[in-house]
Amino acid sequence: MSALLCITSLSVSAQANKIEFEQYKLKNGMNVILHEDHSTPIVAVTVLYHVGSKNEFAERTGFAHFFEHLMFEGSDNIGRGEYMKTVAANGGILNANTSFDRTFYFEILPSNQLELGLWMESERLLHLKVDSIGVQTQREVVKEEYRQSDNQPYGSFLREMFSRAFEKHSYNWVPIGSLDHLNEATIEEFIEFYKTYYVPNNATLSIAGDFDKKQLKKWIETYFSPIPRGTKEMHRPTIMEPIKNKEIRDTVYDNIQLPAVMMGYHTPAQGTSDAYAVDMLAQILSQGNSSRLQKSIVDEQEKALFVGAFPFPSEDPGLSLMFGIPNTGVDIVDLEKAIDSEVEKLQYELISEKEFQKLRNQIENNMISQNSTVEGIAESLANYYIYYGDANLINTEISRYMKVTREDIQRVAKEYFRTDNRVVLYYLPKENK
Repeated sequence: MSALLCITSLSVSAQANKIEFEQYKLKNGMNVILHEDHSTPIVAVTVLYHVGSKNEFAERTGFAHFFEHLMFEGSDNIGRGEYMKTVAANGGILNANTSFDRTFYFEILPSNQLELGLWMESERLLHLKVDSIGVQTQREVVKEEYRQSDNQPYGSFLREMFSRAFEKHSYNWVPIGSLDHLNEATIEEFIEFYKTYYVPNNATLSIAGDFDKKQLKKWIETYFSPIPRGTKEMHRPTIMEPIKNKEIRDTVYDNIQLPAVMMGYHTPAQGTSDAYAVDMLAQILSQGNSSRLQKSIVDEQEKALFVGAFPFPSEDPGLSLMFGIPNTGVDIVDLEKAIDSEVEKLQYELISEKEFQKLRNQIENNMISQNSTVEGIAESLANYYIYYGDANLINTEISRYMKVTREDIQRVAKEYFRTDNRVVLYYLPKENK
């Protein structure tokens, strides 16, 4: 199949799966995105707050992640601990997650419970309980989460990697932050954070699923329009990490039985043309059983039990990561060299047309899968709006991938996957120390 025919077929497929939505703003600045889908009697009610760990200050980290937990404590009208119970009792599920750049909350409910979901989200936006009982309760929850992460093999990987890769930018710390900072923080500091970032003009309400749009808009007006617009200045860091020209290498001794080699390469911010090429490069290396790292290093050379490459999308320039666990009897240095060899092939040899075609097919499948549920669609719409200023990228982003050429992939391999642009960590068992 020719490249032109490939692009045409993908475009036709994308049009056939076009996701319709409506977008508008409330007077208080809250962005609203609605996608109507009557295929199943469920609805996803989601709220994305444009606040993550990068909006924190170095002396007070972990606040964004902490509020991910605190937001389930209850409100003036929802009893402590009742938030999750109420959703579950009405046939729904819920969760939340925090990244460097945003915090995302969602409930998936039977469509006849849509109004309940709207009321509950408006309650914690307007009347969240931020008191000593809730703060202390969630401090203990976060402490346990921290301990679990440290006790999990390689669980400190991201913390160790990002703390070395970033010296100036606030990606230096990961969302879980510092327990000392959370212990030292006062109730007043938590309230200040809440009043600064948990405001309608910093929120995107994205709803997808089975609903009557006319009724839904009335409910949105009832529950969210009265919430006052936030007036406090939000911390939006502008410092960019300096370009790197020296490799950083270190050893981490951990509670593990098998060693590992980990690499982090500085790469462009998501949404840039080079970021799409970097993403495609990572997929060539490690997506699927026939990917280069799997086929060469695991299957043929038998040097690794596992090896993978994955970009770590972020709003500002971030990292593309690689991770390998050597096979029994294989020196970790030899595994690193084997990974480097596969990267070098991409730097000096164009990938074949056949491999390129397969890669494009994988991209299309990934994007269809990403938007195969109402929750996935609601989250994608919110992400595209917040990060790129264009929610319709849910329908058109594939064209950005299709603009990437084989030569672009080779170029970004040379430009970003340099040894002097990376951090290399060796994870070794503590008994080796």
